[in-house]
Amino acid sequence: MKGTVQFFKGGLLVLFGSIIMSSCSLFGGGGAPTSMHPGALSTTTGLAYNDEDNEGFMVNPYNGQPDGPNLVYLEGGRMVMGSFEEDIMKYRDNIERTVSVASFYMDETEVANIHWLEYLHYLNISDSSREVYEAALPDTTVWDGKLAYNDPYVDHYLRYPGFRYFPVVGVSWQQAQDYAVWRSRAVNIKLAEENDGDYAETDGRIPLESGIVLPDYRLPTEAEWEYAAQALIGTQWLDENQTHQRVYPWDGHALRNPYGKEMGYFLANFKRGRGDYAGIAGKLNDGALITSYIYEFPPNDFGLYNMAGNVSEWVVDTYRPMSFQDFDDLNPVRRDGYLDRKENYNNQDNNPTDFTSLVTDKSRVYKGGSWKDVAYWMSPGTRRFIDYDSSTATIGFRCAMIRAGANY
Repeated sequence: MKGTVQFFKGGLLVLFGSIIMSSCSLFGGGGAPTSMHPGALSTTTGLAYNDEDNEGFMVNPYNGQPDGPNLVYLEGGRMVMGSFEEDIMKYRDNIERTVSVASFYMDETEVANIHWLEYLHYLNISDSSREVYEAALPDTTVWDGKLAYNDPYVDHYLRYPGFRYFPVVGVSWQQAQDYAVWRSRAVNIKLAEENDGDYAETDGRIPLESGIVLPDYRLPTEAEWEYAAQALIGTQWLDENQTHQRVYPWDGHALRNPYGKEMGYFLANFKRGRGDYAGIAGKLNDGALITSYIYEFPPNDFGLYNMAGNVSEWVVDTYRPMSFQDFDDLNPVRRDGYLDRKENYNNQDNNPTDFTSLVTDKSRVYKGGSWKDVAYWMSPGTRRFIDYDSSTATIGFRCAMIRAGANY
């Protein structure tokens, strides 16, 4: 009996040993396969990967999503979306609701004049038509005013070197979308040149399976933008407990810095009151009558600059006042008039001579306050809209990007 038991134990040890050895050979080092360590053999067929002699399935090396220029990683999670300010306009279009947003990347700063001039340069020397180049030019006349002398900004704001790192304005929603497409192509071509010559001549069209391609740069969704602005990682206590919400992208109800050497200084570039854009000479408080340096004010807890003030920012969403009722509660976005058609509104499309609503399928949301706005609009939940082919001296943008290969 004793010999039988020892034989049985010995057999189990041999069996477990063979399983472990098989596992090691299958997965290339032990444990279950992962995206970065898929092993040498398929776990469902046993066929070899990367067996070129037998036309085997190619599994390229993968070390995670490459870093994109100017991007900051934002871990996703739950938030309460909507305004925590009084609805002074009585629009009822930003009522609070709980949503979840997947992890993503966001530009650390607003896209600046120097970045747009770089874009124009490469359009000008590429095979693009003259029409494409001219369509990308910002509308510098947005600075023009019949009753204001802002004429110098018309000629100087975009191109004068002193304004290089001020946010680009006069850019429509459609122009911002086009910039994101160009930027994606430019960054991926550079990645191809750095990683594998086989992809360097593909004009940016690198196969996703290569493992070196970045997802597309794009405008953020309204939910992503609001999540990024709230930066609630700075309000957590213990496990998933938040001590407070935020009216602005920083703690407290005040607009001034309460700490250190910067105590008393404003935390954003906004209009302080009627006719007061910066304060009194000799002690200009927010330091900017118009826009400001894109790194001027302290970043929020995600490390993002100017998520309140400086310029408002385009998001991808089509505007509808009742979007909160229709949204999915996971990664919400409104792309068109689904469930809320433009025919429901007395707009110019339906009634050219006597319309009362500006809501159409051309309406796009923009978020955050600008240098020309009072503090109310700096609350992340506030929202406004204009047509996608319009531009102003107060609206700029920043890009976002998905976190590929992640489930949170």
